[in-house]
Amino acid sequence: MPSRENPVDLILAKCRASLWASALFSCVINVLMLTGPLFMLQVYDRVLSSRSIPTLVALFTLVCGLYLSLGLFDFIRSKVLSRVGYKLDVELAGVTKRHWIIMGLDRGRPGSRPLSDLTAIRQFLGSNGLPALYDLPWIPVYISVVFLLHSSLGLFATGGAIVVILATMIGELTTKKPITEGEAWSLKDVNFSESSNRSSDVIVAMGMVGPIVRHWEKIRHAGLANSQLAGGRSSFIASFVKAVRMLIQSGMLALGAYLAIRQEISPGTMIAASILAGRALSPVDAAVGNWKNFVRARLAYRRLKTSLEHEEPELAPTELPKPKGRVDVIKVTKLVGERKSGDLRTILNGLNFSLEPGDGLGVIGPSASGKSSLARLLVGLSIPDRGEVRLDGARFDQWDRDKLGEFIGFLPQTVELLVGTVAQNIARFGEDADDQDIVAAAKLAGVHTMILKLPNGYETDFGKSGAILSGGQAQRIALARAVYRKPSLIVLDEPNAHMDMEGDAALTRAILELRDAGSCVVVMAHRPSAISAVDKLLMLRDGKQQEFGAKNDVLARATQQAPQSQIRIVE
Repeated sequence: MPSRENPVDLILAKCRASLWASALFSCVINVLMLTGPLFMLQVYDRVLSSRSIPTLVALFTLVCGLYLSLGLFDFIRSKVLSRVGYKLDVELAGVTKRHWIIMGLDRGRPGSRPLSDLTAIRQFLGSNGLPALYDLPWIPVYISVVFLLHSSLGLFATGGAIVVILATMIGELTTKKPITEGEAWSLKDVNFSESSNRSSDVIVAMGMVGPIVRHWEKIRHAGLANSQLAGGRSSFIASFVKAVRMLIQSGMLALGAYLAIRQEISPGTMIAASILAGRALSPVDAAVGNWKNFVRARLAYRRLKTSLEHEEPELAPTELPKPKGRVDVIKVTKLVGERKSGDLRTILNGLNFSLEPGDGLGVIGPSASGKSSLARLLVGLSIPDRGEVRLDGARFDQWDRDKLGEFIGFLPQTVELLVGTVAQNIARFGEDADDQDIVAAAKLAGVHTMILKLPNGYETDFGKSGAILSGGQAQRIALARAVYRKPSLIVLDEPNAHMDMEGDAALTRAILELRDAGSCVVVMAHRPSAISAVDKLLMLRDGKQQEFGAKNDVLARATQQAPQSQIRIVE
């Protein structure tokens, strides 16, 4: 089966015509750059010697037209490259953001920032760095013109170009490693800063501010040290190249004056050769000045390609009818760990049960028995290593993920509400949200009255992670989000962990009403009140299915088989 082309390469392929057009504009621009030295040559050798004012006026008029054309083509080139960066961002922003969100499912995966990489590429395309690279191939052309003026001048310019190019290559070799390491440390800095900000309450309460700041300083200082090292080397190379370029221009004048004294060239040729030598080396000067940005853009391009390398194409699967809520868990086994090294352990082993629409299942068991892992499997956040999880007879990969999400409600253990209004969070930020559906979901979760007491009711924007809400309030709003429009399958992972007695009662009523409406409700529980409204129980221990069946039957068998302390949850 042929490998699928990377999305980044696909978009760049679409922009290939624009990139070739900008390269063509660069050709025209560099040809027009010969205007200055040729005009200087004609003024010194023709106008001054003939003292012809009409010739001077004609030449200057021609030069004005050529320079205006130069400015126009330079503007068009910059606009084309800017549009390429814009198109790249527009085409890849959606798939990159989708990929970044899905990356969050893999908690063991090292963090990266593909959106920042995309921004770095777009900014480089709109900067002066890429035009400088376009101009580099024209160095031999300008030196060839100098050779046409005089071979000694051409040899001198060639020697200077070789020195400058070697300096540039040395700069690439000496700055590549510190820039790469600096980027890696910078990524660690951002990820650690964001995680510590999210955990600020724990950090402050437990006196961790000092250690956290010191650890962050180590990360930041390592990044700054590498950036400083790369910056110092890059600045040294840039200063050296600039000095050599100016020295070559002055040397060309001195050599040209010597040749003019010997009457081997004219004074106009001397001036023109100096200008041409400066123009030949100016792309190198510009490239060195933008080299750090070029290296960062190159690293960002590679990281983005790697991030999107296994991104699945957005296929359009056959649209299945709205699921009714039948769930089949067929001999499911789930492993975690490092697959490459083979260091794997089993967290769920041989689970096998079925649920019908309207069923309520309570999943009980001690900590680390696999309840949360099962919750993630039931809503399609992870895939079994062996066995299958089917919804209405279809695997999750047979559904359109976004459309299926409309019929699934999920309340995880850790609740984080997105920046936005209460109404937007309950409606899952849907553009077709109906106010009546939002209020109905809030009432079903027993949170309508509480929302009305907020500063702006349903339009309250509580900021990042629901900062102005208590844990119980945030959990109940998240419950309203889970039951929005009464999905066919609802999975609640410890839904009453932060709720009071009023919240417990509202949760029980919500589960009963959802079941009456035909929804299949699964509750992972540690507290007895969470399973009071279910009719079936699943007992897990060490990832294995101990019991499954009608709640009363499971309780009866559990009472006979286990000590009283082990079944305290269902008393």
